[in-house]
Amino acid sequence: MAALRTAVPVLALLGLCLAPAAAVTPLVIWHGMGDSCCNPVSMGYVQKLVEKKIPGIYVLSLKIGSNLIQDMENSFFMNVNDQVSEVCSQLAADPRLKGGYNAMGFSQGGQFLRAVAQRCPSPPMLNLISVGGQHQGVYGFPRCPGESSHICDWIRKTLDLGAYTKAVQEHLVQAEYWHDPLKEEDYRKSSIFLADINQERGTNETYKKNLMALKKFVMVKFLNDTMVDPPISEWFGFYKSGQAKETVPLQETSLYKEDRLGLQEMDKAGKLVFLGVQGDHLHFSEEWFDSTILPFLQ
Repeated sequence: MAALRTAVPVLALLGLCLAPAAAVTPLVIWHGMGDSCCNPVSMGYVQKLVEKKIPGIYVLSLKIGSNLIQDMENSFFMNVNDQVSEVCSQLAADPRLKGGYNAMGFSQGGQFLRAVAQRCPSPPMLNLISVGGQHQGVYGFPRCPGESSHICDWIRKTLDLGAYTKAVQEHLVQAEYWHDPLKEEDYRKSSIFLADINQERGTNETYKKNLMALKKFVMVKFLNDTMVDPPISEWFGFYKSGQAKETVPLQETSLYKEDRLGLQEMDKAGKLVFLGVQGDHLHFSEEWFDSTILPFLQ
């Protein structure tokens, strides 16, 4: 009997030692304009980097369409609201995400994942990292990524002719986050995506509640950005209304002052993180990524 009493705590101790380690939080990635889920020099590179640094992590790099060409084309031409709905369905159907996940969006993928956080709280997004995402939209298209120059030239002309017409809004992704500070009323009335998720037509309390459920909302701004106009949109700032020269930070916008998205409350609670990195749009080093971004994923 004495031997049995001695063995019980030993077995209990062994059980503690052999208990499985806590599961690593999965990561969902959404690429930017003109890119695809698995490009080896962009999203494929990031995925391998994360998997190398965080052994055992499940990384889902989102693909919109049945192949990589469709995925790239949809980043220009598929209605953003439809893309967000499709992604919400993908995430809900993935059993590996049911306990929650971190999200990392690159360029326009940053604001698209924010829409996922606001519209689709199940499974729960825990931390959102926006790498160069344009959260107040863009008013300019100075440079285009990849080898899609003919597409970019067409997009510029189309935006100039009528970004807020119904046909353009429904079929051109970049028009859906086009924010003209000289035509604020047109933007508020006709933008089918950004004006909605930024609460420009009233306050959707569900959007606010869902976004505030994030543990951290990390925004990365590229300090030498030549693609996003204005670059301060990456920190949720924008041009002062009625002109396109002077910009204001998030804290001076009506969105923040009226706290329509809960960003003021999140800021005061230390949930908003503003990071700056030297370099042009989406240009960063592995060392910077390791030291600055990985801690939010571990």
